[in-house]
Parts: sequence; structure tokens; C-alpha cells
Amino acid sequence: MKLFELELQKDKIPFDVADDVSIYMRNDPMFYRKTFFPAMADVSDKLERGDSIDPKVMMRPLVDKGIKSYCKKYLPNKRPEDVFTSEDIDACCNKIEQEEMPNIKKGIYKCS
Repeated sequence: MKLFELELQKDKIPFDVADDVSIYMRNDPMFYRKTFFPAMADVSDKLERGDSIDPKVMMRPLVDKGIKSYCKKYLPNKRPEDVFTSEDIDACCNKIEQEEMPNIKKGIYKCS
């Protein structure tokens, strides 16, 4: 093994960052309260009104904010674009959509 190969491995994050950030968004109390819940409530309201929604489009701003917050808290020496690929972002959007759409349809995110 060459020295530059060791350096590349050292910078690699040894877990699925898309999975980790989606868990972070639900479990960080401040992020959940200020960002995650309002975004899910907005999707719920639009679904209830019968508006045409594309959950992937609606989840993208939420995921972008989550990634920035996650990096600021856990990876302060790394830029989000250096850690998260477009595939990671899509995977995170898909994960949240799959896990939260049943909750939205059940009315968990109703504010009234």
C-alpha cells in the first residue's frame, strides 16, 4: 500500500452518511423542532388540501439544511459538498420520504 492510499482511506467516513444525517434530523431536538417538523407539517397541509406534491422536491431543502447542520455539529472541518455526494442527498430524501409519508398520511404532523 502506498502512502497516498492511506491518506485517502483516512479521510473516508466509515459509515453511511445519508442514513446518519436522516437519523440526526429526527433526533436532534433543535433541528427537529425548528426545521424537520415544520417541513413535514407543510407536506401534510399540502396533501390535505389536495395540492399536487412531489415529496422528493419538498424534501430537498430540508435535507440540504440537515446536511449543513450535521456538518457544522459533527464534521466542522469538512464542507458538506466534500462529504455528501448527490447520491447521498437523493438517498436521504428517499429515506425520509419512505419513512415519513405514512406518518404524514396518518395525521401525525397535523398542527391543529
